[in-house]
Amino acid sequence: MESDLKVICLESVAFYQLVEQVVSKLKIEKKVVNEEWIDTNEVMALLKIKSKTTLQKLRDEGAIRYSELTAKHFLYFKPSVLSYIEKNAKDIF
Repeated sequence: MESDLKVICLESVAFYQLVEQVVSKLKIEKKVVNEEWIDTNEVMALLKIKSKTTLQKLRDEGAIRYSELTAKHFLYFKPSVLSYIEKNAKDIF
């Protein structure tokens, strides 16, 4: 019985270059404009919060950087969100 399984071996450098090319192509096809700006669902997942009220509070306090596209549509600057998480991290003693 003949198998359709074919094994392809690549050097690690070639493998990572291939992965980068695939990701770049997918971004172009899916029209990903800028990964630095994330939507409400993504920021809530990063912060592990379930309440949009909590997110509103963070916006009102200026704790995270955001852009208001329409009255109810916001994008958040991911480095700002990650910085907020890091700033609130507690060091072990």
